[in-house]
Formats: sequence, structure tokens, C-alpha cells
Amino acid sequence: MQQADRPLLGITLMLGFCLLAPLGDSVAKLLGGHVPLSQLVFFRFAIQALILVPIVLLTGGTLRMSRRALGFTALRTVLHIVGIGSMFLSLRFLPLADAVAIAFVMPFIMLLLGWFFLGEEVGTRRLTACAVGFLGTCMVIQPSFMAVGWAALLPVLVAVNFAFFMLVTRIMRADVDPVAMQSMSGLMGTALLAPLLLIADGSWWAEFDVVSPDRPTWVLIAAMGCIGTMAHLLMTWSLRHAPTATLAPMQYLEIPFSTLIGWLVFKEFPNGLALAGIGVTIGAGLYIIWREQRAGRQSLPAERPAPPAA
Repeated sequence: MQQADRPLLGITLMLGFCLLAPLGDSVAKLLGGHVPLSQLVFFRFAIQALILVPIVLLTGGTLRMSRRALGFTALRTVLHIVGIGSMFLSLRFLPLADAVAIAFVMPFIMLLLGWFFLGEEVGTRRLTACAVGFLGTCMVIQPSFMAVGWAALLPVLVAVNFAFFMLVTRIMRADVDPVAMQSMSGLMGTALLAPLLLIADGSWWAEFDVVSPDRPTWVLIAAMGCIGTMAHLLMTWSLRHAPTATLAPMQYLEIPFSTLIGWLVFKEFPNGLALAGIGVTIGAGLYIIWREQRAGRQSLPAERPAPPAA
């Protein structure tokens, strides 16, 4: 039976995601000087598994999957590892707001991937909006590139990875419950990264070293994992209570929240060019969402798509 929409609850849950997602990134940024990247990503997936697997089992769910779904879950887990690792690494060099804003080139990449791989219709106006959004992203990248060099492009790698991640999720959305998918992803990520930590010694790159965190660092690690996991649960739940068209524009609130958190915690604030680029990126993204909503109203009603589990 189709669950009735509760838009206010959905909007509230999505607002929680938009606040918690950059907050989790800010904790990862704080940990950057204390915990190597490989350990940080490992803890992120291990905590996700520790939280979500019991939820699935206690609610009567299952982690069993078909061979096809298991293969796609493994692929999206690898993409997730690379995406999170690239984001955490970018935060070693970039202000929080800049990194998040640059990564928001993902909706434009996702639109193009849907056109190329899934045969989805993309009109001239939406392609133009993609070009404008990419220009806005370049405006954010330019001052960061002048300051830190090629590291400023790491959020673009994040965007590309998560665009493919979302594409895989869209392909398998009818096969697996989103929370079970995230639980299995946590288990797979932990299993893939654990051997790396066992054999890594940091001799060729310090980010693959292994350290023994002190008690305050453990508290931050736990906070990072819990906040990140809860953020994506809030996104999943929000899309169960309100249509995607209602919630999609709200995701851009993540950028001003990132700016505020970056200013309060790290005393960072984007310069004039970066702020202008953020405005252009948000405007282009909202235009694409508006075009998608308009196209959806002109077509026959379809089943609400499953939420992007990450």
C-alpha cells in the first residue's frame, strides 16, 4: 500500500540532512591533522555498519541479496570509498564551503550520465544550465587552485565518483531496501579497507600509515561516523515522506550551512569570486530541478524513485 505523503515531516528530515552532512565533513576536517586518511575512511564505514546492521535485523529486514544486487552493491561501495576518501582529502587543503560547493557540480554530471547511459531526455536548456553550473564551479575552483594547486580539483573527483555512485543506485533501486543497501555497503567497505590497514606502513604515503588515536580523537571519530550515518538515514527517511521534487531544491541549503560552519569552526569564508560562483552554481542547479519538475508534471504519474542511499 502506498504511504501517504507527509511533506512537512519530509522537509524537516531533509533539513536535518543538510545540517548534519557538512557538520560531519567539518569533524573529518578537524581529524585531518591527527588520523591518516586510510584509517579515517575505514572508521567511517565500520561505524556505519555497526549502526545500520542492527537496525536492519531488529526491524525484521534482511541483508540477503541476489547475485546481481550484490555485484552492484560492491561497485557502489568502491565508488563510495573513493568519493569519501577524496572529500576527506580535499578538506586537508580547501575551506569547507569551497569543497562542498565544488562537489555540487555532481547534479550536472548526473544529468549527463543519465542521458548517456540510461537514454534519459536532456534538452538544450538543461544542457545550457549544466554549462552555466560548471562555469560557477570553475569560479569557486579558481581562487582555491591559485592557493593550493591541483588539490582544488579533488571535489570534482568527489562529484564524478558520486555521480556514478548515484547512477548505480538508480539502476538497482527496485532490488534492495535503501537501509539494507547502506548496511551492506558499510560491511563491504570495512572488509575491503581492513586488509589495507593491516599491510600499510605509510612508507610511500603517510596517509596510509596507522596511528593509535587518543581518547579525544576517538570521540571525534565516533562523532564523524555517527553524524555521517545519521545524515544519510535522514535523507532516506525524508524521501519516504515527501516527493523528490519537493525535497531536491532543499539540498542546496548544504552550501550555506557549510559556509556558516566553516566560518564558526575554522574562521574560513569564501572570497568574492567564490561567493559569486556559489550563487551561479545554486542558480543553475535550481533551474535544472525546476525543469525536471515541469517535465514530470507533463508526463504520466510514475512511482516515486527510491532515495539515494549513500
